[in-house]
Amino acid sequence: MSKDIAAIVLAGNGTNCEMETAHACRMGGFPVVDIVTIWELVAGDASLDNYDFLCLPGGFLDGDDLGSAKAQANRLLHTVVKKTDTPLIAQFTAFINGGKLILGICNGFQLMVKLGLLPGILGGFTQQVTLTNNDSGRFEDRWVWLKTNPASPCVFTKGVSSLYLPVRHGEGKFVARDREVLDALRGSNQIVLSYVDPDTQAPTMKYPDNPNGSQLSIAGICNPTGRLLGLMPHPEAFLHRTNHPRWSREDLPEEGMGPQLFRNAYQYIAGQVRP
Repeated sequence: MSKDIAAIVLAGNGTNCEMETAHACRMGGFPVVDIVTIWELVAGDASLDNYDFLCLPGGFLDGDDLGSAKAQANRLLHTVVKKTDTPLIAQFTAFINGGKLILGICNGFQLMVKLGLLPGILGGFTQQVTLTNNDSGRFEDRWVWLKTNPASPCVFTKGVSSLYLPVRHGEGKFVARDREVLDALRGSNQIVLSYVDPDTQAPTMKYPDNPNGSQLSIAGICNPTGRLLGLMPHPEAFLHRTNHPRWSREDLPEEGMGPQLFRNAYQYIAGQVRP
């Protein structure tokens, strides 16, 4: 039994995809899945120490005030846990140093880059990239094709060659601080997911296949270890064939493309806990 392998889905302050994300964790095999609000962490009523997998789901954190997830990033960096009088961010440091996994989806991805967890090239909490306004100047709600990088160290995409998932964001354009950061991401294969042309399956800057104008067609990146992944498309939004817009017109598999990322996460953790 692997009842000690547990996932935490962080909710609150505008997050609105926590239920689907928790369900995706269960589909992936996690026997313990808890939805916990940021304020439970702040109060000390919950702790990341009790979990193996952290999901930062999508939503509109703090109404996207100050930019997507910026307010939440500042909260995590500068808040002290009431019951222990210790920095909340210390839990994140211990979680990562403990070899555990983090998945940030959409707003969660934005939070990870604002915290400096991704790309994590310099270590610590130094922000090197951002996710900013879509080139279209509007909120994009559409399905996109994604190609994975088989050379990536990413834990979540092992055995996955392509994905078809929805995006739902107004600030999803990936931009690096400078060219050196982009070169480093390419050199270390930290670019995990790319927006591609559905016909050629080649990375594209063409709208709407690339829905936001991201540099190098980047849809998702990992940290150097491959244990932290952030992506703008929503894997938790394609768990069953009925989530697909053409489910009644096409002969689709019962399971959507999203659960495999969560299944890979569970299998990796299970392998670490019980080699």
